[in-house]
Amino acid sequence: MARKSLKPQLNQIRVWVGQGRTDAWIAHQLEVPVAQLETFKQEFELTSSEGAIAGFDEVVDLRAADDAQVAAALEIEEAEQAKATEEEARLRAERIAAGEEDPDDADSDEDGDDANGDGSSRSRRGRRGGRGRRSAAKTLEGSFDHGEEGYGLWLDPAIAENAVYAEHWAGKRSVTVTVEADRIVIRRADDE
Repeated sequence: MARKSLKPQLNQIRVWVGQGRTDAWIAHQLEVPVAQLETFKQEFELTSSEGAIAGFDEVVDLRAADDAQVAAALEIEEAEQAKATEEEARLRAERIAAGEEDPDDADSDEDGDDANGDGSSRSRRGRRGGRGRRSAAKTLEGSFDHGEEGYGLWLDPAIAENAVYAEHWAGKRSVTVTVEADRIVIRRADDE
C-alpha cells in the first residue's frame, strides 16, 4: 500500500496537535499508520507546544476522549469483522450441507492467516488443478426468463451430467422458491 502524503493536511495536523489530540486519534482521522504520523510530526517539528503559536491560549488535553473514540471505532470494526466471519462460516456450512464444498478444507484459511490470527501467512493447500473431488460442485450458468407467459429459470444443459442433480432433482418439477434480498433459494417440494 502506498504511503498517503500528509503535507496537504499540515495545517490541520498542526491544529490538532495544538489542541492536544493524540497521535492515534490524528492517524485514525487521516487513515494513516501512527508510525507515519509520528515521522511526519518529527519532520515538521510539530509538538503540543505549538498550541500557543496556532492561536490557542489554552491547550486542552483531549487524549482520554481521543483514546475512547479510537477504541470505540476499533470495537465497531472488530464487531463487523466478527459478523462477516460468522456469515462466511454459516454460508460455508450451507455449501457443505448442499454438497458444494468439501468439509476437509476446513483447516485452509481463505485469507492465509494462521490459527492464531496474527497475520503471518502459511501455505494453503493447492486448489488449482488436479483435486478432482469437486466435480459435483461445478458451477453452472443459468438465466431468468421474464416472458409474457410467466417467469422461468433456464439452466445450463450441462446440469444433466451433474451427479447431485441426477440423484436429487432429475424428473422433479414441483419446487418452492424463497426470494431474499441477496439470493433466491429453490428447494424441491415435498412429495408427501
